[in-house]
Amino acid sequence: MHIAILTFQGFNELDSLVALGILNRVKQSDWRVTLCCPEPTVTSMNGVTVHAQSTLDEVALADAVIVGSGIKTREVAADEDLMSRLRLDPTRQLIGAQCSGTLIMAKLGLLGSVPACTDLTTKPWVQEAGVEVLNQPFFASGNVATAGGCFASQYLAAWIIARTEGEEAAKSALHYVAPVGEKEDYVSRAMKNISPFLAPQRAG
Repeated sequence: MHIAILTFQGFNELDSLVALGILNRVKQSDWRVTLCCPEPTVTSMNGVTVHAQSTLDEVALADAVIVGSGIKTREVAADEDLMSRLRLDPTRQLIGAQCSGTLIMAKLGLLGSVPACTDLTTKPWVQEAGVEVLNQPFFASGNVATAGGCFASQYLAAWIIARTEGEEAAKSALHYVAPVGEKEDYVSRAMKNISPFLAPQRAG
């Protein structure tokens, strides 16, 4: 099971790294979570440089993909060469987008008539792309999910875990990262947001 978190130049650390941390709470021998980047290193919106753990050539083979956000997302969406390398297939992959990553999904034609979540800054750009934007932190339809707001990255991560490893695994991962003294409430709130969108079948 390979989960690729698309992480571009100018990325938002909360979006990519929070998801990375939660997803890695799953301890399975075949479980692999990577920061998937277009270059060997990428630097965040706040100057944090990270090394790519996988390349865009591996995206098509990943079991799940999270499209991260950042301050250069509009540049990414306008880069035809870069966009052509993002070969995503919702018929066999779980695909989620975080904040401005929703714009990339819209430009790739992955949303169609499905409404989506994004951050308030990106909202008008996603609407311009013909996608209805919801006033909620998380929404999924089939194998495609979107989240709005940096801390909604926990919902994307939990959704992928629940779809592939089951709801108890998702609760366990969330429970680990939740603040002490708030764990039960934290997990309950998170699961309330994703449970309506969990398909009966498991993907992966």
